[in-house]
Order: sequence, then C-alpha cells, then structure tokens
Amino acid sequence: MPEGDTVWNTARVLHRALAGACLSGSDFRVPQLAAADLTGWTVQESASRGKHLLLRLTAPPRAAAPGDHGGARWTLHSHLRMDGAWRAYAPGERWTARPAHLIRVVLRSARGVAVGYHLHDLALVPTAEEEALVGHLGPDLLGADWDPAEAVRRLAAHPDATISEALLDQRNLAGVGNLYKCEVLFLRGVSPWTPVRAVPDLAGTVALAQKLLAANRGRWTQSTTGSLHRGQTSYVYGRRAQPCRRCGTAIRKEELGERVTYWCPLCQPEHPAG
Repeated sequence: MPEGDTVWNTARVLHRALAGACLSGSDFRVPQLAAADLTGWTVQESASRGKHLLLRLTAPPRAAAPGDHGGARWTLHSHLRMDGAWRAYAPGERWTARPAHLIRVVLRSARGVAVGYHLHDLALVPTAEEEALVGHLGPDLLGADWDPAEAVRRLAAHPDATISEALLDQRNLAGVGNLYKCEVLFLRGVSPWTPVRAVPDLAGTVALAQKLLAANRGRWTQSTTGSLHRGQTSYVYGRRAQPCRRCGTAIRKEELGERVTYWCPLCQPEHPAG
C-alpha cells in the first residue's frame, strides 16, 4: 500500500499538471460518476491528507448545484489503496503507465492530462464536506498541522493493541504504511507485537516516523538507511531471510492479508506477555 510520502508526491504531480487550469474535458469510468462532466471547471489545487488525495476545483455557474451560486468549490476525492495510481501526461503524449482497462478517470486541460488508474473511493463532494471523508484521520505526518502530541495521545488510547497495528491505524496518525511501520520499529528496537502500553517511548517512535516520511518527501525512491542504491534502502523491509544489517540474524517476514511485517528477532526481542 502506498505510504504517505508517495501520496504526497502524487498530489504534487497533479498540482503541477493541473493547478490553475480550466478543464477541457473529463471522462469518468466508474458507475457513481459516469454522468459527471467537469468541462469548464477550474482546478484550484491538489492536496493529500494521509493516504487520501483531494483535488479541489471550482465549478462554473452552469454546473453549480441547485441552490448554490456560481463558483462553488468541489473536491474530487480518491484513494490509491494497494494498486491505484495517478499519472500526468503532456497533451498528445501516449499513455503508457497501465493498461487502458484500468483507467478510472481522465482529466484534460490545454496544459496537461491526468489519468487515474485503478483508483478507489472516487467521490465528488462539496469542498466544505471534505471532513466527511477524511475527518476520522489522525494527525497527518506530512501535513502543515502535524501534531505529534495528539498522535501519541491517540496511540496511547489503545494500550492493548500491538504497536504494529496501532501505527497502521490511520485514525491514530495518517501516513504510515507497512514499509515505515517495519523500519521505524526496527530502528527503535521494538518488536512489532509489543503492546502499545509496553513501548518505552511512544513520542520517540512517532517522531522517528515523521522524520523518515519527511526525509523521503519529494522523491520516489524511499530510503530509511540514507542510501539510494538498489538493495540498500531499507533495514528490514523486503529483506526476508537476508542478514540483519546490525547483527547478521536472518530477517523474518509474516503476512496477514495486506499487512506485511519484517523484523529482526534479535534486534527486536518480543516483549513478554502481561
């Protein structure tokens, strides 16, 4: 599943391609928006909130909802989940990122074309009602309003949850996925199965998570080691059975649906039950 920094980067790609542009056409290929036509709408900005993408637009007077005045603000919401992606192309450029049958939306302007592949939770809502879609999220690790104390408070409110589960719960803090979960816990020397109540320094864990995401913001290669060379970008993530970079013990992996955990059994000893 894309991490918060990947979603942040995607929002910037869309912003560069469309912000300030008047859309010359749109093509929605999902039932709930099949009749939507954004021709003439102006893109104001593209933003991210945790793992959610928010493309904010202004509708022309003819497209305003009944009872609204012209210039109503609307938000096109999307979520990438495991396999979604947005790509930006120059007008006339061939779309090569994914097969055409995966396209869910196309937004055209004189300056660029944005194509959304295999997107999830597509919705067009008044911008004033965005909170109905993202209001449940915890503090955004890459947001201007990042609040580490609130993130710690939310984590601590679930003392019996494992720290692995708690970090992935977007209601606690928004933006951590499997990669950063694994890397943060390795660097902190904490077993993924440690109850939240037994984590020695929740504030330090939260601070490290934010530091790692922020360090990778603006680039597509995610690194927690400081190296951008292939095969050297992570300590444990994606390294099952390979030697731990600290102690040489074989890295372990466990899968439960979409939740994948990598850890070093020596550097991250499991906390005794109780």
